[in-house]
Amino acid sequence: MPNIIEELKQGLKLLKLEWNEDLAQYRRKFLHTSLAEKKKEGITWHPIQLKKSRIGMGERLLVEVERLDSGYPSSFSSGKSVSFFSTHEGYQGAENRVNGVVNQVSRDSMVVTLQADEIPDWMQDSRLGVDLLFDENSYREMEAAMKKVISADHPRLAELRDIALGEKTAKSSDLVSVELPALNFSQNEACQKIAAARDIAAVHGPPGTGKTTTLIAAIRQAVERGLSILVTAPSNAAVDLLVEKLVDADIAALRLGHPARVEEKILSQTLDAKIANHDSFRDLKKLRKDTEAYLKLAKQYKRNFGPEERAQRKLMYQEVSRMREAAGHLEDYIRSDIFQKTQVFASTLVGAAHSNLRGMVFDVVFIDEAAQGLEAATWIPILKAKKVVLAGDHCQLPPTIKSYEAAKAGLSTTLFEKIIARQPHTSQLLQVQYRMPEEVMGFSNRWFYGGKLQAAENTRSHQFPDGEAVLEWIDTAGSGYTEQLEAESLSIFNPEEARFACSYLNETITRIGVARFKQEGWTIGLIAPYSAQVRMLRGLIFEGFEFPNLKAFAELITIDTVDGFQGQERDLMLISLTRSNDKGEIGFLSDTRRMNVALTRAKRKLILIGDSGTLTQNPFFDALLGYFEEKGAYRSVYEFL
Repeated sequence: MPNIIEELKQGLKLLKLEWNEDLAQYRRKFLHTSLAEKKKEGITWHPIQLKKSRIGMGERLLVEVERLDSGYPSSFSSGKSVSFFSTHEGYQGAENRVNGVVNQVSRDSMVVTLQADEIPDWMQDSRLGVDLLFDENSYREMEAAMKKVISADHPRLAELRDIALGEKTAKSSDLVSVELPALNFSQNEACQKIAAARDIAAVHGPPGTGKTTTLIAAIRQAVERGLSILVTAPSNAAVDLLVEKLVDADIAALRLGHPARVEEKILSQTLDAKIANHDSFRDLKKLRKDTEAYLKLAKQYKRNFGPEERAQRKLMYQEVSRMREAAGHLEDYIRSDIFQKTQVFASTLVGAAHSNLRGMVFDVVFIDEAAQGLEAATWIPILKAKKVVLAGDHCQLPPTIKSYEAAKAGLSTTLFEKIIARQPHTSQLLQVQYRMPEEVMGFSNRWFYGGKLQAAENTRSHQFPDGEAVLEWIDTAGSGYTEQLEAESLSIFNPEEARFACSYLNETITRIGVARFKQEGWTIGLIAPYSAQVRMLRGLIFEGFEFPNLKAFAELITIDTVDGFQGQERDLMLISLTRSNDKGEIGFLSDTRRMNVALTRAKRKLILIGDSGTLTQNPFFDALLGYFEEKGAYRSVYEFL
C-alpha cells in the first residue's frame, strides 16, 4: 500500500502540471491569435447578435445571444466565464468589454448572466463577439482542497481520507433493510448499503441500469431520516438532472451555482429565485430603493456648504448606512429561512466551495458521475461530509485531462476507482439494464462487467418492427475508403465512409418507414470519434442536398462525438469508426472506455461502419468483430456498392 500522504502530494503535483498545460493551451489558442483562428478553436463566437435581454431571478441581468456564423466548433458550456467585445473601431479597448457567466448554451445560441447593471450601448452593435475566459478559480479550489486533505486538521476528514485511500477499513451498521417495490434487487441492495454505511458507499452503475433512480431513492430515504444532505456532480448538466429528479420526488432542493438548463423546473430551485419569491423580498427591494434615493440626495450636498448642510449630509449618510445594515440583516434572514426549508443542497464539485456553503457540514454528501470528476475536485465536497456516497461507472468516460503527461502519471485515476479497488466491500454493482436489447448489451457486458448484467424484461420490446436486425457491422475493408487529416484541426475524417454512412442511414430509415419514424418520434444518433468526421456528417445531413430525407429528420437526429453522448440514448445509433490506414493505427479509438459509451447508447438498433483491416489489429476491436460475427450481424460494404 503506497503512503497515502505521498500519493496525495504526487496528486497535487500532477494537478499543477494539468493547470499549467491547460493555461498554456488556452494562451496558445488565445493570445497573439487572430479572430479567425480563435473562431476555429471554438473559443470565440463572432459575429453574434443580441437577441433579447431580461431581468432574471435575483435581479440578475440575463442576455441571450445568437451566433451568425455557425459552421465552427464551440467550447462554451454552462458555468464558464466569458467576455463580450466589439470589433467596431469606435468600440475597441478594455473599457468596452463586459464579462459574464454562461447559464445555458445550445449549438448557436447562449444565455449569459451579465456582470453589469445594464447593457452597454456598444453591445447593440452588429460587430459583437464573445470570448471564453480561462477558469483559474476551479484549479485554485482543487489545490486548496488537496492541501486541506493532506494536512487534515479535522479528525473526521483525516478518517474519511484514510478510508477512501485504503489505509483504514470502511465500517457499516446493522440497519433494518427496507425493500422498495419500485426498485430491482441490486438497486435495493445499493440503497441498503448506502443506509448502513458509516463512512463511504459506492454505487457502480453501468449504462441503462438506473443509477440516478437508485440515487434519488437513497436520497429520499436519507431525507426521511432527517439527515442534512449535499448532492454534487462534476458538471452543471449532471447536477441539473439530479435537481429535476429531486423536484419530481417532492424533495425541497436548492440549486447553487449556474444551471445548464434554463428550465423553470431548475431555475425555480436556485437561490436567486427563492430569494425573489420569498415573502420578505418586497421589503428588501424597498429598502434597497430607499437607500439609493438617500444616497442620491446626500451626494447633492457640496463640501463648501455651510455647517447646517454638512450636518444634514452627515445625517443622510448615517441613514444610508443604517438602511444598508438593515438590508444586510434582512438578506441574511431570507437566506437562512430558505436554508432551513431546504432538504437537499445541490452544486457542482467545485461549486461546493461556494461562500453560501461556508462552514456547513452535511450528514451525507452524494457525488454522482464520480468516475468523471478529477480526484482533487471530488475532495471539495468531501471536506463538508460526515459520510460520502459516490455513484458512477469507471468503465465509461474518464475525466477530461489536457496534460498527456499528468494523465499517464495517474491524474486520470479517479477517487471513485480508488475506493472501488481499495474498499470493494463498500461497492454495489447495479445489475439490471433497462435500455437496450440483450444483443446490444452483450459485448460490453462480457468485456467490461464480467457478464454480471442482465437485460430487463422491457428491453425485449425495444426493437424496430418487421424483424429489423438489432446489430450490424458494415465492414469497409478493401473499399478504398481512406482516412484523411484535416490540416487546420489535425483531426481525422473519412469522406467516403461519411457519405456511405449517410446513404445507409437513409436506406435504413426508408426500410423501417419514414412515416413510422415520425409518428413514433424515434430518435437517431450518429457518433464519430473525431470532430472532423462529426463536421463532415453534419455538413452532409444538415447543409447539403444529397440526403433530403435525412434533412427532413433534422429535429430527430443528433450528430456528435462520443463525449457528447455520455448519459444519453437514441432509438437508432450509427457509429462511423472513421479510421482506415495500412498501419493499423487507431489513435484514441483504443480508449476502450470511450467505445463502451458509444456501444451502449442504442435502444433498438446499433450499426457500426468501419474498416476491420485497420481496427482488428487491436484486441478490443478484434473481439468486438468476433461478437458481431457470432450474432450473424457482419456484412461487407461490397453488398451495397
